[in-house]
Amino acid sequence: MPSTSGDAETCPTVATLDEPTKALLDRRAFTLRAPSGAWIFREGLACEAYPILVSGRIRVQKTGANGREIALYRVGPGETCVITTACLMRDALYDAEAVAESDVTARVLSKADFRELLATSESFREFVFRAFSARLGSLLARIEEVAFERIDRRLALRLLDLAGRQGEIAATHRELAVELGTAREVVSRKLKDFERRGWIELRRGALKLANPEALRRIVRDDEPA
Repeated sequence: MPSTSGDAETCPTVATLDEPTKALLDRRAFTLRAPSGAWIFREGLACEAYPILVSGRIRVQKTGANGREIALYRVGPGETCVITTACLMRDALYDAEAVAESDVTARVLSKADFRELLATSESFREFVFRAFSARLGSLLARIEEVAFERIDRRLALRLLDLAGRQGEIAATHRELAVELGTAREVVSRKLKDFERRGWIELRRGALKLANPEALRRIVRDDEPA
């Protein structure tokens, strides 16, 4: 579970804020630390704080009524969560969930302090809305990808992104399905097809790229589905 403290942490992103705003952040923000795998927030819970990530990585995802999950985006150092910002501004419950993919540290403002700064600090407003608009753009790109891109192309691209120097990937079919926003059965079927063609080698909870160039051809649309 996340833990909090009053220890100061440095977040380079806030360097663009004016001095009074930075001073207020130093006084009022608290430090949150969470281990890898911890839930940062859950769908349906009240949104009570505004975190700015200092270190680590958080995955924000949505779970449908049928239990299928989709990774929406990730939050890295110096970044904020667009869903948290939206919930704070409209006083709404969380409509997604977030989990730490690594040990994370964040500087966190309470809802009251967030709203006070949003109302009184021009530099803080610019910081919040600049981060909000950038993340919104990436969310729209994510929607377009899931809605319109071929699943074999998206899977090939994801495998190439995940592969290490030896072409090995430690990921289950379910984990890949969450990343791609599709059913595990669809991913399993495509992976079996890739294996049949000699492009990958399937292993328990992992796989290895046997022919990365064939996957690159799919990404370039040079290879038929």
